Amino acid sequence: MTQTIDLLITNTSQVCVVPSVSGGPQRGQALGTLGIIEDGAVAVDGGTIVEVGASSDLRGRYDASRTLDAGGKAVVPGFVDPHTHLAWVGDRAAEFEQRIGGATYMEIMAAGGGINSTVRQVRAASVEQLVAETRARLDRALRNGTTTVEIKTGYGLDTASELKMLDAIFRLAADHPATIVPTFMGAHAVPPEFDGRTDAFVDLIVQEMTPAVAEWLHSHSHENHVFVDVFCEPGAFDLAQSRRVLEAGLQYGMRAKIHADEFASIGGARLAAELGAVSADHLVTTPVDDLRILGQADTAAVALPATPFGLGHVHYTPARALIEAGGALALATDCNPGTAWCESMQFVMALACRYLRITPAEALTAATLNAAYAVGLGDRVGSLEAGKQADMLILDVADYRHLAYRFGGNLVRTVIKAGQVVG
Repeated sequence: MTQTIDLLITNTSQVCVVPSVSGGPQRGQALGTLGIIEDGAVAVDGGTIVEVGASSDLRGRYDASRTLDAGGKAVVPGFVDPHTHLAWVGDRAAEFEQRIGGATYMEIMAAGGGINSTVRQVRAASVEQLVAETRARLDRALRNGTTTVEIKTGYGLDTASELKMLDAIFRLAADHPATIVPTFMGAHAVPPEFDGRTDAFVDLIVQEMTPAVAEWLHSHSHENHVFVDVFCEPGAFDLAQSRRVLEAGLQYGMRAKIHADEFASIGGARLAAELGAVSADHLVTTPVDDLRILGQADTAAVALPATPFGLGHVHYTPARALIEAGGALALATDCNPGTAWCESMQFVMALACRYLRITPAEALTAATLNAAYAVGLGDRVGSLEAGKQADMLILDVADYRHLAYRFGGNLVRTVIKAGQVVG
């Protein structure tokens, strides 16, 4: 007897399942386990994956209201982008030109540019403008295969503007096909009005901003669905200040993430492990001992290769050392207006294979399953396992390795979100 379902995808060259390991992310040497099913099929009902198996088997077991012929192409999970600053207005093209001329990121930031340049533009913008400009980037990310995306605040840096950013993010979450994971990042930079008074700004974040965000979330029925993040770096927030910011968010039920070791290591990765952060991100300068700590922690290690690429730097996250330490490596775009205006996880995978020295299979896992765990959604998305949401991509190629082998284009033919074709 056949079972009636909504959707059956058949005639694939390969279905890359990317299975969880022991109910969690793929860690260490297990990274890159794809569980490929050649000539596979995916059965979907009610937006959820029912079964994945050989096309010949599933055709006989399911009566589908709709069948999608993959045309002999590969099917992979929808990409999860676990670290973005996607909500902003304007651009910083002039700063890109300054960096080409020799100015460093921190020099531009110290001169009032960088993050604070975008802060001025966001503070002056309406929520409608912020939504419109961000939606265009979200749409491009979706067309490139990103079905789940984290978006941070952090271009407001005062209470009213941070709440405006949250409002924009939740408006997009309400009607955009992609799943949006919000993060409160009031501690993204020190705004000009607090120049030289970083501790006072941290007081504001802890005593006013964080409670206001928690109250706003409560009044909009969004409790416990937001992360808290901090830029733990010399010139931004030191280790003690970062701890205060994260612990304040934890007190209000937010889960922690951290920007750590992008330019210099001051202990951010260790702090992430100590506080049980969901992820520690950047990790370019992380010492070996701290990589070992992450290797034993539940904290996902998120590499952002588009950022050093965008800055013209030569140092990248030491992914091989992290993998050898048993860490759970994830990838993200870090899409932002200053260093990495990149909406394509495909390009991030291509960079990761070349500069992090990981394989295409490891890159695909880091961009899907492990990235889902880096936003606390590993039990729902990131792999093509029965019981998970049916977020998947039909590629224009028969071999998943082309996602990293090629770059500069879009190899996604069809985007499926919760069992519906959305791109």
